[in-house]
Amino acid sequence: MLYFVKTPAFIKKLYPECLWNVETNENILYITFDDGPTPQVTSSVLEVLKKYNAKATFFCIGKNVKEHFDIYKQIISDGHKPANHTFNHLNGWKTDDKKYLEDIAEASNIIDSGFFRPPYGRITKFQLRALQGEKFKLKTVMWDVLSGDFDVKISPENCYLNVINNAKAGSIIVFHDSVKAFPRLEYALPKFLDFFSAKGFQFKIL
Repeated sequence: MLYFVKTPAFIKKLYPECLWNVETNENILYITFDDGPTPQVTSSVLEVLKKYNAKATFFCIGKNVKEHFDIYKQIISDGHKPANHTFNHLNGWKTDDKKYLEDIAEASNIIDSGFFRPPYGRITKFQLRALQGEKFKLKTVMWDVLSGDFDVKISPENCYLNVINNAKAGSIIVFHDSVKAFPRLEYALPKFLDFFSAKGFQFKIL
Protein backbone atom coordinates (compact mmCIF):
# COMPACT_ATOMS: atom_id res chain seq x y z
CA MET A 1 0.00 0.00 0.00
CA LEU A 2 1.61 3.23 -1.19
CA TYR A 3 0.78 6.52 0.50
CA PHE A 4 2.50 9.66 1.76
CA VAL A 5 2.50 10.21 5.52
CA LYS A 6 3.52 13.84 4.95
CA THR A 7 1.81 15.33 1.90
CA PRO A 8 4.47 16.55 -0.56
CA ALA A 9 4.42 20.18 -1.67
CA PHE A 10 4.02 19.22 -5.34
CA ILE A 11 0.70 17.46 -4.64
CA LYS A 12 -0.60 20.49 -2.76
CA LYS A 13 0.33 22.65 -5.75
CA LEU A 14 -1.62 20.36 -8.10
CA TYR A 15 -4.77 21.03 -6.09
CA PRO A 16 -4.43 24.59 -4.74
CA GLU A 17 -8.21 24.89 -4.38
CA CYS A 18 -8.11 22.36 -1.54
CA LEU A 19 -7.30 23.08 2.10
CA TRP A 20 -4.20 21.09 3.08
CA ASN A 21 -3.15 22.88 6.27
CA VAL A 22 -3.93 26.09 8.13
CA GLU A 23 -1.42 28.93 8.11
CA THR A 24 -0.89 29.93 11.74
CA ASN A 25 1.83 31.01 14.15
CA GLU A 26 -0.09 29.55 17.08
CA ASN A 27 0.38 26.08 18.53
CA ILE A 28 -2.79 24.63 17.04
CA LEU A 29 -3.41 21.26 15.40
CA TYR A 30 -6.49 20.18 13.47
CA ILE A 31 -7.46 16.57 14.08
CA THR A 32 -9.83 14.96 11.62
CA PHE A 33 -11.54 11.56 11.65
CA ASP A 34 -12.81 9.86 8.50
CA ASP A 35 -15.47 7.19 7.93
CA GLY A 36 -17.66 7.30 11.06
CA PRO A 37 -19.77 7.30 13.00
CA THR A 38 -18.94 3.76 14.08
CA PRO A 39 -20.62 2.24 17.17
CA GLN A 40 -17.58 0.27 18.28
CA VAL A 41 -15.17 3.19 17.88
CA THR A 42 -16.67 6.69 18.02
CA SER A 43 -17.67 6.65 21.69
CA SER A 44 -14.12 5.69 22.65
CA VAL A 45 -12.69 8.46 20.47
CA LEU A 46 -15.03 11.03 22.02
CA GLU A 47 -13.96 10.01 25.52
CA VAL A 48 -10.27 10.40 24.68
CA LEU A 49 -10.86 13.80 23.06
CA LYS A 50 -12.82 14.98 26.10
CA LYS A 51 -9.99 13.98 28.42
CA TYR A 52 -7.62 16.33 26.59
CA ASN A 53 -10.20 19.07 25.94
CA ALA A 54 -9.56 18.48 22.23
CA LYS A 55 -11.99 19.34 19.45
CA ALA A 56 -11.96 17.61 16.08
CA THR A 57 -13.65 17.56 12.70
CA PHE A 58 -15.43 14.31 11.78
CA PHE A 59 -15.75 13.58 8.05
CA CYS A 60 -18.77 11.31 8.23
CA ILE A 61 -20.15 8.84 5.71
CA GLY A 62 -23.81 9.62 5.10
CA LYS A 63 -25.06 6.03 5.34
CA ASN A 64 -23.29 5.66 8.71
CA VAL A 65 -24.89 8.86 9.97
CA LYS A 66 -28.30 7.57 8.89
CA GLU A 67 -27.76 4.24 10.66
CA HIS A 68 -26.21 5.73 13.82
CA PHE A 69 -27.78 9.15 14.12
CA ASP A 70 -27.58 9.09 17.92
CA ILE A 71 -23.78 8.85 17.72
CA TYR A 72 -23.72 11.63 15.11
CA LYS A 73 -25.69 13.87 17.48
CA GLN A 74 -23.25 13.05 20.27
CA ILE A 75 -20.33 14.21 18.10
CA ILE A 76 -22.05 17.56 17.68
CA SER A 77 -23.16 17.92 21.30
CA ASP A 78 -19.57 17.33 22.41
CA GLY A 79 -18.53 20.40 20.42
CA HIS A 80 -16.99 18.71 17.41
CA LYS A 81 -17.65 19.59 13.77
CA PRO A 82 -19.27 17.18 11.32
CA ALA A 83 -18.34 17.22 7.63
CA ASN A 84 -19.27 15.44 4.39
CA HIS A 85 -17.38 12.30 3.28
CA THR A 86 -19.94 11.18 0.63
CA PHE A 87 -22.93 8.96 1.37
CA ASN A 88 -21.42 5.65 0.21
CA HIS A 89 -17.65 6.25 0.46
CA LEU A 90 -17.15 6.53 -3.29
CA ASN A 91 -13.83 6.89 -5.10
CA GLY A 92 -14.06 10.01 -7.29
CA TRP A 93 -11.57 8.64 -9.81
CA LYS A 94 -13.63 5.51 -10.38
CA THR A 95 -17.15 6.93 -10.23
CA ASP A 96 -19.20 8.67 -12.91
CA ASP A 97 -19.31 12.42 -12.19
CA LYS A 98 -23.10 12.57 -12.03
CA LYS A 99 -23.33 9.61 -9.65
CA TYR A 100 -20.50 10.98 -7.50
CA LEU A 101 -22.05 14.41 -7.11
CA GLU A 102 -25.50 12.93 -6.43
CA ASP A 103 -23.95 10.82 -3.68
CA ILE A 104 -22.38 13.90 -2.08
CA ALA A 105 -25.70 15.74 -2.35
CA GLU A 106 -27.43 12.85 -0.60
CA ALA A 107 -24.90 13.08 2.23
CA SER A 108 -25.47 16.85 2.42
CA ASN A 109 -29.15 16.19 3.17
CA ILE A 110 -28.16 14.62 6.48
CA ILE A 111 -24.75 16.20 7.22
CA ASP A 112 -24.93 19.98 7.70
CA SER A 113 -21.47 21.23 6.77
CA GLY A 114 -19.56 23.44 4.37
CA PHE A 115 -16.63 21.02 4.31
CA PHE A 116 -16.06 17.93 2.17
CA ARG A 117 -13.28 15.33 2.02
CA PRO A 118 -13.10 12.84 -0.83
CA PRO A 119 -12.66 9.21 0.21
CA TYR A 120 -9.09 8.04 -0.47
CA GLY A 121 -8.28 11.69 -1.31
CA ARG A 122 -9.34 10.92 -4.90
CA ILE A 123 -11.28 13.57 -6.74
CA THR A 124 -11.15 15.03 -10.26
CA LYS A 125 -10.75 18.67 -11.20
CA PHE A 126 -14.28 18.66 -12.65
CA GLN A 127 -15.72 17.30 -9.40
CA LEU A 128 -13.78 19.87 -7.39
CA ARG A 129 -15.13 22.74 -9.49
CA ALA A 130 -18.67 21.42 -9.17
CA LEU A 131 -18.40 21.29 -5.38
CA GLN A 132 -17.17 24.88 -5.28
CA GLY A 133 -20.19 26.05 -7.32
CA GLU A 134 -23.48 27.54 -6.22
CA LYS A 135 -25.24 24.19 -5.85
CA PHE A 136 -22.86 22.71 -3.27
CA LYS A 137 -20.70 25.54 -1.88
CA LEU A 138 -18.37 22.95 -0.32
CA LYS A 139 -14.73 23.52 0.57
CA THR A 140 -12.65 20.42 -0.11
CA VAL A 141 -10.36 19.57 2.81
CA MET A 142 -7.38 17.26 2.34
CA TRP A 143 -4.57 16.85 4.89
CA ASP A 144 -0.99 17.58 5.82
CA VAL A 145 -0.32 14.40 7.83
CA LEU A 146 -1.76 10.91 7.37
CA SER A 147 -1.48 8.75 10.48
CA GLY A 148 -1.64 5.49 8.54
CA ASP A 149 -4.01 3.96 11.10
CA PHE A 150 -5.91 2.29 8.24
CA ASP A 151 -2.78 0.33 7.29
CA VAL A 152 -2.91 -3.09 8.97
CA LYS A 153 0.76 -3.65 8.11
CA ILE A 154 2.10 -0.94 10.42
CA SER A 155 2.37 -1.15 14.19
CA PRO A 156 0.42 1.08 16.57
CA GLU A 157 3.75 2.60 17.62
CA ASN A 158 4.64 3.52 14.03
CA CYS A 159 1.20 5.05 13.57
CA TYR A 160 1.92 7.27 16.57
CA LEU A 161 5.39 8.14 15.27
CA ASN A 162 3.96 9.02 11.85
CA VAL A 163 2.00 11.80 13.48
CA ILE A 164 4.42 13.22 16.04
CA ASN A 165 7.33 13.21 13.60
CA ASN A 166 5.44 15.11 10.91
CA ALA A 167 2.81 17.34 12.52
CA LYS A 168 3.52 21.02 13.10
CA ALA A 169 1.49 24.12 13.89
CA GLY A 170 -1.46 24.30 11.50
CA SER A 171 -1.28 20.67 10.38
CA ILE A 172 -4.49 18.90 9.39
CA ILE A 173 -4.11 15.31 10.60
CA VAL A 174 -6.11 12.27 9.49
CA PHE A 175 -7.21 9.42 11.73
CA HIS A 176 -10.00 6.97 10.92
CA ASP A 177 -13.15 6.38 12.93
CA SER A 178 -13.39 2.75 11.83
CA VAL A 179 -13.13 -0.80 13.16
CA LYS A 180 -10.25 -1.53 10.79
CA ALA A 181 -8.19 1.39 12.11
CA PHE A 182 -9.05 1.00 15.78
CA PRO A 183 -6.15 -1.25 16.91
CA ARG A 184 -3.73 1.50 15.86
CA LEU A 185 -6.00 4.44 16.65
CA GLU A 186 -6.67 3.47 20.27
CA TYR A 187 -2.92 3.38 20.90
CA ALA A 188 -1.79 6.38 18.85
CA LEU A 189 -4.53 8.92 19.59
CA PRO A 190 -4.08 9.36 23.37
CA LYS A 191 -0.28 9.27 23.10
CA PHE A 192 -0.37 11.88 20.32
CA LEU A 193 -2.68 14.12 22.36
CA ASP A 194 -0.50 13.71 25.43
CA PHE A 195 2.69 14.50 23.48
CA PHE A 196 1.42 17.72 21.92
CA SER A 197 -0.54 18.83 24.99
CA ALA A 198 2.73 18.76 26.93
CA LYS A 199 4.18 21.10 24.29
CA GLY A 200 1.33 23.59 24.78
CA PHE A 201 -0.68 22.75 21.67
CA GLN A 202 -4.44 23.13 21.35
CA PHE A 203 -6.66 20.96 19.16
CA LYS A 204 -9.39 22.81 17.30
CA ILE A 205 -12.09 22.24 14.70
CA LEU A 206 -11.61 23.50 11.17
